[in-house]
Amino acid sequence: MNDVLILDEPRPGICRLTLNRPARHNALSHELVAALLVAFEMVDEDDRFRVVVLRGAGRSFCAGADLGEHFDAAETRPDIGRSGLWERIEQLRVPVIAAVQGWAVTGGFLLAYSCDLIVAAESARFRDTHAALGLLPTGGESQRLPRLVGLTLARELMFTSRPLLADEALRTGLVSRVVPDTDLDDAALSLAEAICQTSPRSVRTLKRLINDGARSDFAAGLRLEAELNGNGAANDLPDAEREERLQRFRETGRV
Repeated sequence: MNDVLILDEPRPGICRLTLNRPARHNALSHELVAALLVAFEMVDEDDRFRVVVLRGAGRSFCAGADLGEHFDAAETRPDIGRSGLWERIEQLRVPVIAAVQGWAVTGGFLLAYSCDLIVAAESARFRDTHAALGLLPTGGESQRLPRLVGLTLARELMFTSRPLLADEALRTGLVSRVVPDTDLDDAALSLAEAICQTSPRSVRTLKRLINDGARSDFAAGLRLEAELNGNGAANDLPDAEREERLQRFRETGRV
């Protein structure tokens, strides 16, 4: 990639992306957003990758849009909120795990909860600062956050701009686990490895079903499930990987 985004493959099947602007708390510059979009496109085209881990270098996950870049620009530049980054993560074929330490602020908060799962360090602090700065959201935060944490908490977080600490984020279901800061990388990779052990075809379809279903009503979600499973017939179609998994289950009694 380039200096602002580091890509590596720490374990088979896992693509790890590291936001690498620690001096700016990994604020989202236009260069960084462009690099992320390129990286996600590459992941979608490479069947080797089964899951993505997204993390930030230094003390924070991401401080949101680089407002310094915005205000210093000689001419108006595209709004980070309308960059399509959040939708690209949601539409990615494979799951994305955010490994969050320190601050995840506004656009950085949105970046984290656009991912499929969040593993939080004890130091994690999530905050939406639109109201505190007199701004309005442009990345869909007003619609996404209430669907994740409920209307009441979303209103409080957005109206007051108060931080959401890691333990409260765990209680609300926003994050899947909280670990000591020193264990964050290992915890995220362990979760990624668990996903890699399951069927990639099933996981890809489940991600689509969950994400698309969350944006529609219950009946529409059921119709989509029936469509994608062929009204149950998909489980009976020949599939070498599934047969291998089922045979192993028959022999060992374990999944």
